[in-house]
Amino acid sequence: MKSVALADLRRIVAAVARLRGETVRDVTVRSDIRHLKVELESGLILVVSAERDELGRPHLEVDVVSSPHDASARQQIEVRFD
Repeated sequence: MKSVALADLRRIVAAVARLRGETVRDVTVRSDIRHLKVELESGLILVVSAERDELGRPHLEVDVVSSPHDASARQQIEVRFD
């Protein structure tokens, strides 16, 4: 089993610590169970992804992002043709 780098653990802890005291509004899990999205009342979104790197080793990503302020932007898909 591969050990996780200390810097990665610190980044994950810092991301999750931002959520202290938050109230969960919605949780979405992809059908293949590789991504978990937790939407919070404050507008923050916790995204947890479990994927495999190019060598097939498991890789965990944890991010906290802010939701878009414009509700219509949330449903917008941008497509570019070159």
